[in-house]
Amino acid sequence: MKTYVLNGVNLGRLGTRQTDVYGLTSYATLAASCVQWGKEVGLDVECRQTDAEHELVQWLHQAADEHAPVVLNPGAWSHYSYAIRDACAILTAPLVEVHLSNIHAREEFRHHSVVSAVATGVICGLGVDGYRLALSHIAIRLN
Repeated sequence: MKTYVLNGVNLGRLGTRQTDVYGLTSYATLAASCVQWGKEVGLDVECRQTDAEHELVQWLHQAADEHAPVVLNPGAWSHYSYAIRDACAILTAPLVEVHLSNIHAREEFRHHSVVSAVATGVICGLGVDGYRLALSHIAIRLN
């Protein structure tokens, strides 16, 4: 089944941006890993990243129209984008929100995600392993 791994603002800078927080894995490596992890659990994974909020909303609409599951790391949009939250709310397949860092151990403004309330589940603080776990969960839910 087609499963989207959607990444928001600044995630294209993985491996070079605040490596003490986000790690050394590049976005290209993360995307390739997600495709591989998806294959291992029977999912056809497509990874996308954007720094344009409206583009992420359009991708969420596409996933909703296709009834496709989504692994979503909205980046900073997690904390204030009601547009992304509302687009997530129309998804009918599982939505797993992922954060590389533990947002609850960081600055106070990062402690709350507006997306979490409409997500099937949330994984934070496990680095890139969070994506692998999210894909495994989706595969289990679909079977």
